[in-house]
Amino acid sequence: MENCIFCRIANRETPARIVYEDERVLAFEDIRPQSPVHLLVIPRKHWMTLGDVAPEDGALLGHLFIVAARVARERGLEGTGYRTVINNGAWAGQTVDHLHVHVLGGRVFHWPPG
Repeated sequence: MENCIFCRIANRETPARIVYEDERVLAFEDIRPQSPVHLLVIPRKHWMTLGDVAPEDGALLGHLFIVAARVARERGLEGTGYRTVINNGAWAGQTVDHLHVHVLGGRVFHWPPG
């Protein structure tokens, strides 16, 4: 998608602090962190929300979470814990229309989140 900031980051057209990438996904630091560690894991394939994911996309969706766990481990979050979040739509707090997994850690989180 031409106007999607995350697609531009994935295509290296817009700079980001990338912490992981492969042929299917990319992980980078959030520019407005909500915790000491706040990473975003995105598919290179453009899905706006989880509602756009088809059954044949299951392997890629699973890979997103494998990478989320990997970057959390690399940031030292396994011992204390971390939160993964996918916001779907404006009412849920989604501000970029490209599916992404937030990996948040480095502080105590409470429930419910908000």
